[in-house]
Amino acid sequence: MPEIDTGRFLSDLHELRRIGAFRTGVHRPTYSPQDMESRRWLMRKMEEAGLEASIDGIGNVFGRHRGEGPHLLAGSHIESQNEAGWLDGALGVVSALALARAGLPVDVCAFADEEGHFEGGFLGSRSIIGELPEEEIDRSRNRTDGTPLRDALREAGLAGLPRLQVDPARYKGFLEMHIEQGTQLEQAGLQIGVVTGIVAIWQWRLLVTGQQDHAGGTTMAERKDAGLTAMRLLAAIDAEFPRICGERSTWTTGRIVLEPGAPSIIPGKADVLFQFRDVSLEKLQDMEAALRRLVQESNRRERCQTELISISKATPALCDPAMMRALQGAAEALAPGKWQNMPSGAGHDAQYLAKRMPAAMLFVPSIGGISHHWAENTADEDLAMGMRVLAEGAARFLAGSN
Repeated sequence: MPEIDTGRFLSDLHELRRIGAFRTGVHRPTYSPQDMESRRWLMRKMEEAGLEASIDGIGNVFGRHRGEGPHLLAGSHIESQNEAGWLDGALGVVSALALARAGLPVDVCAFADEEGHFEGGFLGSRSIIGELPEEEIDRSRNRTDGTPLRDALREAGLAGLPRLQVDPARYKGFLEMHIEQGTQLEQAGLQIGVVTGIVAIWQWRLLVTGQQDHAGGTTMAERKDAGLTAMRLLAAIDAEFPRICGERSTWTTGRIVLEPGAPSIIPGKADVLFQFRDVSLEKLQDMEAALRRLVQESNRRERCQTELISISKATPALCDPAMMRALQGAAEALAPGKWQNMPSGAGHDAQYLAKRMPAAMLFVPSIGGISHHWAENTADEDLAMGMRVLAEGAARFLAGSN
């Protein structure tokens, strides 16, 4: 088993936590001064660990192992959601750094914008596998303030730098450790989750068109209220999906914008962002078919018409069986009876790396299941156990003894 300095691993996590600190969490939006400070911090840590550190034109920070292989690639992201948690993403990067520091042949990467501050999301992991065209960079904007991605890259000092492309032939696989962002492990009293697959997220836009009018002068019989039509459609979706979804399917209405959005005006338009998730392509297709039926039924019954627009459809990523066996063996050796197999309900950089090489993930518990919030936390003993299991699993996989 590789010698893992869990004390230094935890110290690095808490040191990174101080960059962009917000309450008990962090605020490091992509390409912000805080984010770029954390990337420079990481490059220094990589050099101290004996890696060759660099940053590319999309903001990926890469630490290349200088020795012989076979190699693993490991990492995650270090930017955060706004005013959010200190472990989401950072855990995967700092644990990868600890693997390299322990002498394992590991390249370390912090991918840019996994959190999707810019349109498209997963910019770094998509770029590194060659799935981020220049045209998308040209048109991408910050979701919060509309800043063009090109301008953000220039302000961050990244304009003109080449974008790194990963060489799958160099790697035996990709590893990512992450907090669960749910309550399954905590409720079961477990310390480790070996991830079986990563959900795909299918995102949609529902555009409802009615008739803007006076809230007092227009009778209820005359109204074409886009807001009420949107509410009834969303309620119908929520009633139908449990009949056709999988055990871990989820669906979310993330945004509803009514126009013009005034208290005395009947909404003439409703703009809804809606998504659903599952690890099964068949279940995703069933949910899409149900959604289309419900929109069709709404358009038959309602005075307002709804247009269904597909925004994006990711592909579910199943974790590599050999890598899973290595992590399972490590978990049973170090935390017997304290681990389980489980799917990931969130998207991760690993699902993009899985398109080019075998990939696997390891989860540790989230206290209260809280994530994407500054109260996000995990007990130090669970972080340390996850680090030991990750290292033992990596060593087993590299040696082929899983």
